[in-house]
Amino acid sequence: MPSTYKKEKPWDTDDIDKWKEDSFTPEQNTGGTFSEESSFATLFPKYRETYLKASWPTITRALEKHGIACTLDLVEGSMTVKTTRKTYDPASILNARDLIKLLSRSVPAPQAVKVLEDGVACDVIKVRGLVRNKERFVKRRQRILGPNGSTLKALELLTQTYILVQGNTVSVMGGYKSLKEVRRVVEDCMANIHPIYHIKELMIKRELAKDPELAGENWDRFLPHFKKRNLSKRHKPHKITDKNRKTYTPFPPPQEKSKVDLQIESGEYFLTQQAKERAQKDKRADMVREKTAERQRKREEAFEAPKEDNQIKKKKKKKRKSDGEVDGEAEKKKRRKGAAVDAQVQ
Repeated sequence: MPSTYKKEKPWDTDDIDKWKEDSFTPEQNTGGTFSEESSFATLFPKYRETYLKASWPTITRALEKHGIACTLDLVEGSMTVKTTRKTYDPASILNARDLIKLLSRSVPAPQAVKVLEDGVACDVIKVRGLVRNKERFVKRRQRILGPNGSTLKALELLTQTYILVQGNTVSVMGGYKSLKEVRRVVEDCMANIHPIYHIKELMIKRELAKDPELAGENWDRFLPHFKKRNLSKRHKPHKITDKNRKTYTPFPPPQEKSKVDLQIESGEYFLTQQAKERAQKDKRADMVREKTAERQRKREEAFEAPKEDNQIKKKKKKKRKSDGEVDGEAEKKKRRKGAAVDAQVQ
């Protein structure tokens, strides 16, 4: 039964954020130091070695405030974080684990350090396994960035997050609700749904959130519904043969001969194993001989002397002379025929 005792609370005003979580202080840790040491390690690629070496003092100073120790092993290519006797917040080691994970995925150190703050989380989305074809994967990953990074910038502004597309992963930093939205956009992009549709939806939601009257209503009637424009999913062949040209026959096509039938016809089936090997060897030798001769012919072409201009001119003159002679003979024949016809007429 609900309580009917109602009393005014003068300290409970509208300007108080009841969902706000205060930061954890050393005074709140009444249990003292931890009984066991917790540690996390992660590997990083070779190209990150120089950058991590230069920015490691900054990372160490940021982790020391939370009582976390960190080590950078350049031989093995790994980063390790672990709790110490000064660690007072149990969740700080998990934030430190997220920090080294982001650093290994090429997130800049000043940005990655923000994950140690309360209310900031991270998510590393693995996108390579979502698309099989390499070329298709590269195109869809480029869609997340957009022309000159405009799509990525729009997503960051609408979701209030930091997004970095690197290799086979997408690293995201921000609030918990924003991380879910970005993950949905990225996974749908890999499933061939363009991010611009989600950006339009997020823009509408942001405008609707400003109206206090619509806070408790369903927003589905305001959101756009995009229909798929694929008319048919039936596979069409590249070469469509016209079936009307073929004459209809009730008889089925003749059965294709098997490999054994072809061997029996050629006589190869009755040969011994040694004879078969010998025939294959001779066949290979003939192919090698043909290829060698062709290669030799191509090499000799480079050593052939080019035709000189004088020879070409002489050939052209000879052709002209021969053409002139042929024309002269043809005219003589015409004259003779004309003379014979005149004689007959007389």
